[in-house]
Formats: sequence, C-alpha cells, structure tokens
Amino acid sequence: MAKPDLKTYRDRMDRSVAALKEEFSGLRTGRANAGLLEPVRVEAYGSASPLTAVAAISVPEPRMISVSVWDKGMVVAVEKAIRNANLGLNPIVDGQTLRIPVPPLTEERRKDLVKLAGKYAEQQKISVRNVRRDANDDLKKAEKAGEISQDEQKKMETEVQKDTDAAIKRIDETLKTKEQEIMQV
Repeated sequence: MAKPDLKTYRDRMDRSVAALKEEFSGLRTGRANAGLLEPVRVEAYGSASPLTAVAAISVPEPRMISVSVWDKGMVVAVEKAIRNANLGLNPIVDGQTLRIPVPPLTEERRKDLVKLAGKYAEQQKISVRNVRRDANDDLKKAEKAGEISQDEQKKMETEVQKDTDAAIKRIDETLKTKEQEIMQV
C-alpha cells in the first residue's frame, strides 16, 4: 500500500459539490433555463435517450423554452416525455418545434423546491462525509502498514477534516444561493 494521496480525496469532494450544482441546474426558479429539461429522457429508436440527443434546446425569452426536434417523427415522443417528466411544463407543438411556457411558481411550489434543494444538498454532504471516512480508513491502514508515521496520520487526518469542512461550506453556500434564487419573485 502506498502513502495515501490527499488530492484524490479532495477531488472526490469537489466532484460532490459539482454534482450538487448539476442537480440544482434542473430545479426550476421561475425563469426559463435549458437545464430544466436535462432530466428528460425520450423513447427514441428503441432506447431512452437524453432530450439533447434528439433536439436542440434554446431559451428565446425569459419565460419560454424552445425545443427544435430534428426528426419529425419524434415530435410526439418528445412532447410526451416532457409532459411525463413531472416538471409542471406543458409544451405547445408548433410543427417540429415545441414551445414550452414556464409558468411563474406559486409560493407553495417554491417551498417544495427549497425542500428538494435541501435534500439534494444533504445527499452531497453525506457523500463528502463518506469520502472523509474512506480517507481516514486509508490513513489508518497506511499507518498500520508502516507507510506513514502516527504523527503524519494525525496531520493528514486534520488536513482531510479541513477539506471536508471546506466542501460542506461550499455546499451550504450553493444551497443558500439556490434558495434565494427560488424564493425570489
């Protein structure tokens, strides 16, 4: 067993924060955003494909998303996929283009989205803590195997804890920003 490299654990924590930002991009804030349609999967050519594989998504207006379907035969499947994605969106078919008005959010829906954002953030905090646990386990193994001294182990564990605290702080800041964005009328 080689001496544990703290950079690998730091990278894994960074990926958790990045994953949270990715999940947040799909949360509706009342403004049109192409990221809203990220989770939509379309039954295309015998398999579930991401919407971006069968259409181009654009945002021509603050409250409108436009989806230009490349294959005329896929328009109905794309419309059905968007309706069934539980995003509260109702596409309007206009030839090979779907216009999707983004309705303003109700106060209740905003609160639900804030709760959902909190759940996403908590999942990523758990993920960061799991990385910390893995790192500490690896450090203990390395110390037992004689790869590092006990002092080095303690110093590295302190470093891992600092990285964990920093990652969780970034998650909290990202959540706070998203909550403000959602609650903004």
